[in-house]
Amino acid sequence: MTAPPRVLTIAGSDSGGGAGIQADLKTMLALGAHGMSVITAVTAQNSVGVQGAWELPAEAVRAQYRSVVDDIGVQAVKTGMLASPTLVTTVADLLTDVAAPVVVDPVSVSKHGDRLLADDALDAVRTRLLPLATVTTPNLDEVAELTGLRVTDEPGMRRAAERLLSYGPRWVLVKGGHLPGAAVDLLTDGRAEHWLRAERHDNRHTHGTGCTLASAVAVGLAQGLPVPEAVRRAKEYVTAAIAAGFALGAGIGPVDHGWRLRELGGR
Repeated sequence: MTAPPRVLTIAGSDSGGGAGIQADLKTMLALGAHGMSVITAVTAQNSVGVQGAWELPAEAVRAQYRSVVDDIGVQAVKTGMLASPTLVTTVADLLTDVAAPVVVDPVSVSKHGDRLLADDALDAVRTRLLPLATVTTPNLDEVAELTGLRVTDEPGMRRAAERLLSYGPRWVLVKGGHLPGAAVDLLTDGRAEHWLRAERHDNRHTHGTGCTLASAVAVGLAQGLPVPEAVRRAKEYVTAAIAAGFALGAGIGPVDHGWRLRELGGR
C-alpha cells in the first residue's frame, strides 16, 4: 500500500492533549498524513495553565530528528515550541539542508499566558529560524514580540507582515484572531495578498488553535498544495474545529481535531 504523506513536527508536548505535539499529530491524522515527532520540551499542562516545563537536551533533539529524517524521510516539517536559544539554533541547523517545506509557528506564550520561549531566544528565531520558513504563522502577540509592532487593525497587519518578511520567510500568515469582528488572517509573500475571513464562533474552548493551524498547513504542503491553497484549507479545518471545541477540566478546553469523524459517526 502507498504510504500517506509524511509530516514531522518539532515541538513541545502538552500533557493535556490540546496543543503541542499532541495537537499536531491529531491534525495530521485527521487530514490524511502520517505524523512524526521530535519532542523539544515536556510540559505539565492542563485546561487552566502550564504547571511546569522541562527542555530536552540538544543532543536528544538532534537524535530524534536524524532517526526520522535519515530513515523515513519527510515531505513537510512544522516547528512549534522551541523554548531556548540553544534549541532554536539546534533546530535551525538541522533544517538548513532539508528539501521539504517548513512551517514555523513561533510559539512564545501559551493560551493561558504562560511563557514558552525564553526572551533571549527571540533574536535566534528572527535570524536563524525565520529565514528557513516556507510559511510562518504568528498570532498578534507573537508579531509584537518579533517585530515590536502592536497590531490593532488590518492596515497594521500589513505593516507587520512586511516587517516579518524582512527576516527572510517566503510567506507570512499574520493571524488576526485577537482583533474584534470576523476572524481575519493575512497571507502574503510581499507581492500577492490573500485576506482570509471566517465567521467568529462564540466558543471559549480554543486551546491548540495555533498548533493545529500550522500543522494543517504543513499537511497541505506535504500533499503538494501551493501555499495559498494549503493555508485556505487549513483555516477552514481549524475554523470548524473551533466551532466544535469542547469543555475539559475547569478551564479552556481544546478545539476538536476529530470534528469530521464525529460528523460522520454522530457525537
